[in-house]
Amino acid sequence: MSKSTRDSETTAADAPPAGSTQERLVTSTQELLWERGYVGTSPKAILERAGVGQGSMYHHFAGKSALALAAIRRTADGMRASADEILSAPGTAYDRVAAYLLRERQVLRGCPIGRMTQDRDVVQDPELRAPLDEMFGWLRQRIAEVLTEGQRRGELAAALDPSATAASVAAVVQGGYVLARAAEDPAPFDAAVQGLLALLAAQSTTAPAPAPARGNGPAAP
Repeated sequence: MSKSTRDSETTAADAPPAGSTQERLVTSTQELLWERGYVGTSPKAILERAGVGQGSMYHHFAGKSALALAAIRRTADGMRASADEILSAPGTAYDRVAAYLLRERQVLRGCPIGRMTQDRDVVQDPELRAPLDEMFGWLRQRIAEVLTEGQRRGELAAALDPSATAASVAAVVQGGYVLARAAEDPAPFDAAVQGLLALLAAQSTTAPAPAPARGNGPAAP
């Protein structure tokens, strides 16, 4: 059993009941971390968003850091499951990677996991940084597996480096978010995705013409 599988099972087993105070605290923290980042998310804001008292928070969590860790792990687990569903779907390697790149995203809000890497307090805390590293590490590995499978099937050129290409996919998505947010326009994100798909298509024996990227969907890495 892989580490990511064990983590997912542990998280599922420990998930608080729907509608419980603990659940509202974690969900509210997820929302606020995406909106404001770790430094900008105060315990007071979390309590107000969750609609609970201070005593309830400290009954379930040791403090802001512990609650943030639970929220980050929840977000990472959800994003991992969503990406894996796309990357595990039927189709060629190009089709599956293209589907991942072209999935609907809230481009101008950015990536909720990538957002955390911009917080100095998060990246300097090994415990808070760990789920970010695990998520992006898993994503690169999973995409590399898809590309390697495509090579075995003769869908992709043997000269393609699956690991380097997988890293490029992750980097284009995360960098695309930055460019789009700076411009207040999803066009740079779409252009980056289309450019990468064109490069990948040149290494593929099965690739169709790339479809436009979609920029107004749910959270996605």
